[in-house]
Amino acid sequence: MPLTSKVYSPGAPNSKIARFSTGQAGPDYDYLLQLVSTEKVQIRHNALEAARVAANKKLTPIGETAYFLQVKVYPHVILRENKMIATAGADRLQEGMRKAYGKPIGLAARVMPGSVVLELHIKRDNLSVAKDAMRSASTKLPMPTEVKVVPLKTPEELAVAVTASQ
Repeated sequence: MPLTSKVYSPGAPNSKIARFSTGQAGPDYDYLLQLVSTEKVQIRHNALEAARVAANKKLTPIGETAYFLQVKVYPHVILRENKMIATAGADRLQEGMRKAYGKPIGLAARVMPGSVVLELHIKRDNLSVAKDAMRSASTKLPMPTEVKVVPLKTPEELAVAVTASQ
């Protein structure tokens, strides 16, 4: 089992994810795009923040009120490293695998296949921009992903919205 409580691991770093939700939440979005993991993997908090920033950067031209982006996973797992010295004569200073517990160096989120990593609510007009933003975010993550597009409204409601906008 991984170490997840910061109480028992002094010096554990804080998460680098600045915001878990950006944009404007609301009930008037047409589509929900989900970035879904296809493998069992650990994602470091740096990678989650990089994916969020990449998606947000692609979405800023359409305006902050035209989308709602959420990071759905939280980095709980504390990563440890047993640092080894790699210089000449270092063999006299280090212990190898004896007492190799390690010091905390970062956080990670454990993700299972089918888990949603990022969620994006978007209007019909900006669907192509949203797909590009999710593709850009997926390049920052350490596993293969797929983008699922879920309509939030029924086909009849979407048809009414199309005719109303013309």
